[in-house]
Amino acid sequence: MRSTLFSSPKKIIFCKTCVLSNQKPVTIPEFTHTKDRKGALYTKINSDGICDACKYHKLKYKTINWKEREKNLLKLLSKFRKNNGDYDCLVPGSGGKDSAFTAHVLKYKYGMNPLTATWPPILYTDYGYTNFKNWLDVGGFDNITMKPNPEVQRKLTKLSIENLLHPFQTFILGQKNLAPKIAYNFNIDLIFYGESEAEYGAPIKKNLSSLRDKSAYVAKNLKNIYLSGVKYQNLIKDYKFKKNDLISYLPITANLLEKRKNLQVHYLGYYLKWIPQENYYYAVENCGFKARPYRSQGTFQKFQSIDDKIDDLHYYTHFIKFGLGRTSHDVAKEIRNKI
Repeated sequence: MRSTLFSSPKKIIFCKTCVLSNQKPVTIPEFTHTKDRKGALYTKINSDGICDACKYHKLKYKTINWKEREKNLLKLLSKFRKNNGDYDCLVPGSGGKDSAFTAHVLKYKYGMNPLTATWPPILYTDYGYTNFKNWLDVGGFDNITMKPNPEVQRKLTKLSIENLLHPFQTFILGQKNLAPKIAYNFNIDLIFYGESEAEYGAPIKKNLSSLRDKSAYVAKNLKNIYLSGVKYQNLIKDYKFKKNDLISYLPITANLLEKRKNLQVHYLGYYLKWIPQENYYYAVENCGFKARPYRSQGTFQKFQSIDDKIDDLHYYTHFIKFGLGRTSHDVAKEIRNKI
């Protein structure tokens, strides 16, 4: 039998509960992303016909003791809280509903002093940029924004489309790799992202811990780094990039992180029950978040993934590659969260 593109499963199986199939890719370290996606995982459909994402949500609503999880969160925050006015945690985000919720609840409910960090969208939408400003102005947060060299970003984005059919990669690289480097430079040992990938089909075991796997944001060396589907060394040799052109896209190195052994990256969604619709309402009320003025292309909702004009193209190329469009993803979320 012929091999499949992107190393996806040869037989297509749909989950009996939601509308996703085993063609949905599971997140891998973005700097290892190659055209064949060798070794990549896809959403598991178990022997009972139910996907891992649906099985996790059953645990989320029926088994997990969320009061106990919140107590564990309080212990973690007490360990890292600073009383001298310094930042004691970092929240990466661009002002969407989830980063707004994460930063606001940490600051105003739990008494932390977060610094927010932003790798901007490739092409801000007008309402996305308004939400970013409102996140800071209405929510009340300090922020560091790392705006990459536009010319370099254009070239890398073009290469990622040509090599991977992945127009969103340069944003994802920055979004995932920036935070540990900012935290390192600001002497912050605690980073919070929102929900775990287990919410959307990654293996359930990934959500047995609140910690993000270091393989997602740490590199042992640059030899095995790929950007836009091209080896780091070849980008310099064959495409005439300079090292300083690419530095902002690279993950933090293991050698550097060895100097800061206390730095931890957590998912807030491990400690607090993560419901996207509720996060939206919270962000509207507390951070001035506004939905898109019309339904997003290819789906029925208008408040998720709306800050970047490339979002729409990203979901379209995802449909071309894996047979799952934006509506499928949104419907699956709502089925699992019983909306």
